[in-house]
Amino acid sequence: MKKILLVFSFLPYLFFAQETPKLTDEMAIKLSEKPLHCINQEYPNKTAHIINNENEVTLSPKDLHPSFYGCFDWHSSVHGHWMLVRLLKTKPNLSVAKDIENILDNSFKKENLQIEADYFTKYQLTTTFERTYGWAWLLKLDEELTTWNHPKAKIWHQNLKPLTDKILASWKTYLPKQTYPNRTGVHPNTAFAMVFALDWARATGDKAFENELIEKAKYFYLSNTKTPAYLEPDGSDFFSPSLEIADLMRRILPQKEFVKWLDNFYEKRSLENISKIPVVSDLSDYQTVHLVGLSFTKAWCMKGIAKSLPDNHPLKKEFQKTATIFLNSGLPLLFQGNYGGDHWLASFAVYALED
Repeated sequence: MKKILLVFSFLPYLFFAQETPKLTDEMAIKLSEKPLHCINQEYPNKTAHIINNENEVTLSPKDLHPSFYGCFDWHSSVHGHWMLVRLLKTKPNLSVAKDIENILDNSFKKENLQIEADYFTKYQLTTTFERTYGWAWLLKLDEELTTWNHPKAKIWHQNLKPLTDKILASWKTYLPKQTYPNRTGVHPNTAFAMVFALDWARATGDKAFENELIEKAKYFYLSNTKTPAYLEPDGSDFFSPSLEIADLMRRILPQKEFVKWLDNFYEKRSLENISKIPVVSDLSDYQTVHLVGLSFTKAWCMKGIAKSLPDNHPLKKEFQKTATIFLNSGLPLLFQGNYGGDHWLASFAVYALED
């Protein structure tokens, strides 16, 4: 395969760097500052709550969501919490470990999480709230706690359970009725959500949910060929729709079947296009800054896909190298914007930096 020509946007940061960045303790502390700052910051806020009557007009974000009211919106708060749990779990000796633990103790209070769970039945028109992006991050958070053998994690996991059960029940109700996937590059992307749901199902041993997700993924994507990834991205994307699908299919297909599927899924012009660094023209714009996140999600998808490919597949090394370039592109930009990126990008960076 002809080597993919990469188009670079932020050359001062890149210089065609090939050294893979690592999640060092120093980097972890610097990234942790973002959610540590915003988890208890209530405003500005995008609640996404549908106001049903005049009695709900005066409800504040914290009234509605006493655990996940900060970080601008519910889903960003959830994955900010996931990030802090992940750092505390994998790097317990960080200098900010006690600060992280205190934040989590407060957020994971039993009574607050019960209110979070009750939200889905107390108010009308909540069946679509955070479907399925926020649902996916909630399951990722629960997966992190479930797989951590630590006294605090056990308490937090148990306190989270009413909300996890509510989300899971909603997803199991919705999945059989979902006729079409969302192929967007923003929150409603179906493939991304199914990846996290599948990981959760396997981590917790929910075979029924796992099988339902696998069958639905095949229904949505198995026959897909010549994906038009040459048209990516849209102006506020933080997902590559095509890479999210490939990241899902690698999880459900045996290697030989996945290779055959992948070779039919991408054409040369699409592969060349998805390997280009996103051009982020305005880091202060709350929508345009999404494109920084696109570098992180492309990196984690490419790293995962590369791991699933045999050594002789031409995309294996290409995706590994390109993932490194995306990381080296995105990380410097994470610290140069404003709250539009600060409230969410750090958790994407942490996930992308992991092996």
